[in-house]
Formats: sequence, C-alpha cells, structure tokens
Amino acid sequence: MKEGDSEASYAHYALHKLKIRPGVLMGKSPLDTIDRKERAFIYASIDIHVENEKKAMNKSRKKR
Repeated sequence: MKEGDSEASYAHYALHKLKIRPGVLMGKSPLDTIDRKERAFIYASIDIHVENEKKAMNKSRKKR
C-alpha cells in the first residue's frame, strides 16, 4: 500500500457510509474541521465496523 492510501480509504468510506466529505475528514477544509481526537475516533469506528462486517460475512459463508 502506498503512503496515504489508507487515509484515502478511510476518507472514501467516510464519504459513502457516513456522508463526511474527504476534505473535512482529512483536515483540509478550513470551514468544517474535525480535530485530531475526533478523526481518530472516526477511524477506529470504521475499523470496528469493517471488522464486524467481515465476521458477519465469514459466519454466513460457513452456514452455506
């Protein structure tokens, strides 16, 4: 993975699932800002959500 790809992946997920614009999430929007702690919370929440989705998919595959 290239440098910055993971941040872009989080921004992509946040845009589509949470309706948070990438510039806002990445701190590049001067009008709407998310502080460092809030950004870390969003990233951690995304990680947990994605992990739970993977577990649910694996569980449904095993039932087949």
